[in-house]
Amino acid sequence: MNMLTFMFALSLALSAILTALNFWLAQMSPDSEKLSPYECGFDPLGSARLPFSIRFFLVAILFLLFDLEIALLLPLPWATQLQSPLLTLTWTAAILLLLTLGLAYEWAQGGLEWAE
Repeated sequence: MNMLTFMFALSLALSAILTALNFWLAQMSPDSEKLSPYECGFDPLGSARLPFSIRFFLVAILFLLFDLEIALLLPLPWATQLQSPLLTLTWTAAILLLLTLGLAYEWAQGGLEWAE
């Protein structure tokens, strides 16, 4: 038996064993709290036309902004090997400075305070 066939059989057997254990050990009486829909802390049985706090959107936008910052800064170690690493570091510092100033402005305006 070659190594590829052995690895395939082993992974298939392990998957079958873990699936069987999951069905065997799973909780059969689900809780009513776990069955109810999650509505961000709002009453799921109330009106759907309640005013929605804009703070939820602010947190989501801030998360996306800083997630984008990480995505832009990830290739930085490889970018320093280009012909002009000083230009790359200058652009990096400009991006970080702009985002830091934006965060400081939002913080100073009280936009990050959850409760008013």
